[in-house]
Amino acid sequence: MDVTSGPADEIQVDELEVYARVGVTENERAKPQRLTLTITVWPVEPFEKLQDDIANATNYSAICVTVRDFAAERSDRLIETLAAELAAKLLHTFAIRKVRLELRKFVLPDAKYVAVIVTRRAAD
Repeated sequence: MDVTSGPADEIQVDELEVYARVGVTENERAKPQRLTLTITVWPVEPFEKLQDDIANATNYSAICVTVRDFAAERSDRLIETLAAELAAKLLHTFAIRKVRLELRKFVLPDAKYVAVIVTRRAAD
């Protein structure tokens, strides 16, 4: 299904705090570091079809638990890898058509943060 057609309902979780072992050097990966994620998902079902029933909705609380657990279990050199793998995990686990992740790492002393952004769509 083409995400550009049909309803454009989306759910956004803004700046979810997670901890992950990520970094190019072993020293950087030695202990989990704070990252934040802004997650936007486009559910398969439009909001009008939910019938005000949580059982029919995309559970954003469960998405946050999945994101935290996934990040905590990994040890990646690149935040790009973590973001891409996390997007694939969410598409595989939840009834969503599309996901956009902005992953922020607070590593450079002269910058507020470094961010990578990935957008992925479910296979048709």
